[in-house]
Amino acid sequence: MKERSGELFQREFLYGRRAVHEALRAGRRRIYRLLLAEGLQPRPILEELIALAEAQGVPVLRVPRARLDAVADGHQGVVAEVDPYPYVDLEQAWAESARRPDPPFWLALDCLQDPQNFGTLLRTAEAVGVHAVLFPEHRSARVTPAVVNASAGAVEHLRVVQVTNLARALEQLKARGVWVVGLQQDPRAIRYDQADLSGPIALVVGNEESGIRPLVRRTCDFLIYLPMRGRVASLNAAAAGAIALYEIARRRGFP
Repeated sequence: MKERSGELFQREFLYGRRAVHEALRAGRRRIYRLLLAEGLQPRPILEELIALAEAQGVPVLRVPRARLDAVADGHQGVVAEVDPYPYVDLEQAWAESARRPDPPFWLALDCLQDPQNFGTLLRTAEAVGVHAVLFPEHRSARVTPAVVNASAGAVEHLRVVQVTNLARALEQLKARGVWVVGLQQDPRAIRYDQADLSGPIALVVGNEESGIRPLVRRTCDFLIYLPMRGRVASLNAAAAGAIALYEIARRRGFP
């Protein structure tokens, strides 16, 4: 733990070529130095990484691979020392969302705990043009280097809001004209391709095991479900959420 300007902060190590590349492209996270494993073979993405780092005044160091192994698994020879992920608050995210030409499009993740699912959904959210992502502070994965890597760096281009009370945050969106739609296998749910998914929407995806919590479910204007014909009871959160996000994007006139 180190101190800067009277505040305590903890640096992190982003890893993986795509994750670090997107962090440099986004320019929203302070990067202190870029570490490359000695002996890396030249590749276009590595050349671009170095060019981006140098353009931003980020020192580029060649170090033994064992040094990178000590701080990250699956680093692909690339690690960046950075500040923690910069969350935004709800009001800032809403102000940016309201200025966009398309209706608000939000994703709420209710206590997802698996970093791979979390990162995969963030990657899909960025791909379909989600304006912002909400998730609760407690009992949830957060945006760690593992999640950044799972999202292939896509989270660097998103606005992510960490809230104390997810149900209350969704109520604030509802007060601003956003329809809150829960993705849940439920007898009262509407089949996803038959529901009205146009207009301002916040899609809620629940926990991998228990789905959407009852209090959060009660804030939903309606629920949607994915029909199943096989023997398994459901898809995992990342797969189901991705299908629903693309369906919403299609209804909104996906370019």
